[in-house]
Amino acid sequence: MNHDEMMKKIKENQGLSRRDALRMMALSPVAASVLASTGAPATANASSSDAKGRVVIVGGGAGAMMVLARLRRALSSPEITIIAPNDKHVYQPGQIFVAAGEYAPEDIIFDNTGYIGNDVKWIKDEAATFDPDNNKLTTKNGTVVEYDYLIVAAGIQYHYEEIKGLTADMIGTNGISSVYLNDLAAGTAAGGTLTHDWFNALHEAAKTSKPRVICTQPSTPLKCGGAPQKILYLSDDYLRRDKLTADFTFATASDKLFSLPEIDTALHKVQEEYGNITNKFGHDLIAIDAQKKIATFHHKYQVQGEFDKDLNEYDMIDKEEEVTMEYDFIHISPPSYAVDAVANSLLAWQKGTSKGWLDVNRETLQHRRYKNVFGIGDVCGIPMGKTGGSARHQGPIVVGNLIAVMEKKEPLLKFDGYTVCPLKTSYGEIIMAEFNYDGLAPSFPLDPAQPRWIWWAFDLYLLQPMYRYLMLNGLM
Repeated sequence: MNHDEMMKKIKENQGLSRRDALRMMALSPVAASVLASTGAPATANASSSDAKGRVVIVGGGAGAMMVLARLRRALSSPEITIIAPNDKHVYQPGQIFVAAGEYAPEDIIFDNTGYIGNDVKWIKDEAATFDPDNNKLTTKNGTVVEYDYLIVAAGIQYHYEEIKGLTADMIGTNGISSVYLNDLAAGTAAGGTLTHDWFNALHEAAKTSKPRVICTQPSTPLKCGGAPQKILYLSDDYLRRDKLTADFTFATASDKLFSLPEIDTALHKVQEEYGNITNKFGHDLIAIDAQKKIATFHHKYQVQGEFDKDLNEYDMIDKEEEVTMEYDFIHISPPSYAVDAVANSLLAWQKGTSKGWLDVNRETLQHRRYKNVFGIGDVCGIPMGKTGGSARHQGPIVVGNLIAVMEKKEPLLKFDGYTVCPLKTSYGEIIMAEFNYDGLAPSFPLDPAQPRWIWWAFDLYLLQPMYRYLMLNGLM
């Protein structure tokens, strides 16, 4: 199959096998040169900075690997330590495709070793406590690590236990699933695998009944905030393809489907086309009875009060209540927070809506109080940025500003808040929502609110190799 035939196959929405997709990648001269590198770690180049200092990176996910690769090139004599427990790396955006049956688990798991060079000290552990006043931290195994400069890429942690009656080991039983379930240190795709089983169980049930399905979204910040809706639409379409149906409820703590009006309107149109989705806004899952299959939500809402003649408007009165819903299947997006080591340290925001998240300037990504500390990725307490796409844009900002500080200069590079959410509205179509602090920020002159097959092809077939061979090596 040549390149033209391959593209024709995509355009006809016939899909590709993973083998065919890799063949298509090989047909691209750019891709071929990248794949030929086999993920070789970065090395310093002639224009590297001669700045000196002990740099410690905490974390082993996308942000940590991206900044590590760039930093090794940026310093002529790097003295870097990385603290990360995971030998395996999980391409977390691929969990959705595993759930949908488009990827196998092994498609999104690969070795971290290839991204950590021999010139880097690798402590296979996690940070337990930070002491930024004395430029040191302690790992869970009790190792004390001193630093001159610190990059925190510790990520996010899920708290299923905050939902009364639920523990993580219940995922995959009694109609409960969560694509977020993961053990990054072990390098598993458990969330995607269990959710694919959930898709199949729902499909089987829909052959003889009309199952009640709930997909939830919590009130806390969430890695890839669009993922709950991706599961909602893909599981619905999974049934629709075989002329099966179910009653779907999207229960979200938010008051809308998406923060940007253009994307919010587009998603409402998507739901109208399905015709079997009910939104429950202001509903935050707080408890579950797995045996009886009853979910309890904290519901916040407003009612109209008296008319204010001076303001020429009605007073709005805040109300709250507990609401129970019966279900047959439920997909849970868990409450999420910064890892405990950060949340319980002086590095965290001490108050406000970002309390517990890493306290960094939203543009420079430099800590607001400890100027030798920077953050990248999900752990940062900034308005946006809990996606791999954000980490890719943050990488050069963090490294450039860190080098400036090491050279006794002011950090001048600014992160614009870029993030991207490829909203999978059906099998074969994606709304590619790219935005930053100022609003929509599409990379291509296409209507970002329009579902398109080209974004599905890009996300499914090209993004994983780009992530693995380009992004993690700091090459884009």
